Amino acid sequence: MTARETGRAIAAMGTKLGPDVVGACRELFDAEQQALAAEISPVAVDCAYGPDPRNRLDLYGRGKGRPVVLFVHGGGFLVGDKGGRTGGGESGWANAHVGRWAAANGLIGAVMNYRLAPTHMWPSGAEDVGLAVDWLRANVAEHGGDPERIFLLGTSAGAVHVSAFLKAREDHGKLVRGAALLSGLYGFTPLDERDMLYYGPQDCYDLRMPMGAVMATGLPLLVACAEFDPPRFQAEWASLLQARLGRHGHLPRAHYASGHNHYSMAMHLGTADRRLSDELLSFFADHS
Repeated sequence: MTARETGRAIAAMGTKLGPDVVGACRELFDAEQQALAAEISPVAVDCAYGPDPRNRLDLYGRGKGRPVVLFVHGGGFLVGDKGGRTGGGESGWANAHVGRWAAANGLIGAVMNYRLAPTHMWPSGAEDVGLAVDWLRANVAEHGGDPERIFLLGTSAGAVHVSAFLKAREDHGKLVRGAALLSGLYGFTPLDERDMLYYGPQDCYDLRMPMGAVMATGLPLLVACAEFDPPRFQAEWASLLQARLGRHGHLPRAHYASGHNHYSMAMHLGTADRRLSDELLSFFADHS
């Protein structure tokens, strides 16, 4: 399928969310991602970064003293898996592909699982990101990574958990070099009823949302949304840019993923479409 055909297929999906759209996006990138998976295998699997069975991460890439990218997957707080297991798994190559993409570009890629709602509610996501960062700082040098050059990359619920980590850990600027947030919900729009399974009742949201932290942090940020993100996600992106401009006097680094939707934006990393890839790699290089 050509790039133009892929773009038309994504545009035809519109801004809808759901498992059917996820499956359709995976089909678009399956051939390229399967080829990448055949080339790059994990160097460490199911590293326990915390006590819960979901506190596991995989590592991709070899070298010495390389920057590290920790990827936090999406899934609406309820589902998701780091993928990459032989024979498929919940998500097959999806999510694992970000670790492979990082390795293919001279980085150490870490892809984590985290505890899921409704069994585990707020602030479990932020806690798990913090535990994973602590584990990487203590152990990633053994696998070729530089513990002083860790970057966070989260998509959708993963972007929320990364943002919440900034809220939960006042020392985050000493732990990581930067954070890239793809299609996150930071608290500029009302809480969706479905997300109460993670956040709790509406009257808890003002205290629990990460908006204040992601507005105020001095940590370098890259904030992205997609052309076919649902309007709520686009409103969050635009509002965060405006809030950062008002707070800091300048915009954060930003990316608008034309021709992509909520799922395809992260899912296409590692394919021939290098627009987001180049922006991320440049961001990491600038702050390494």
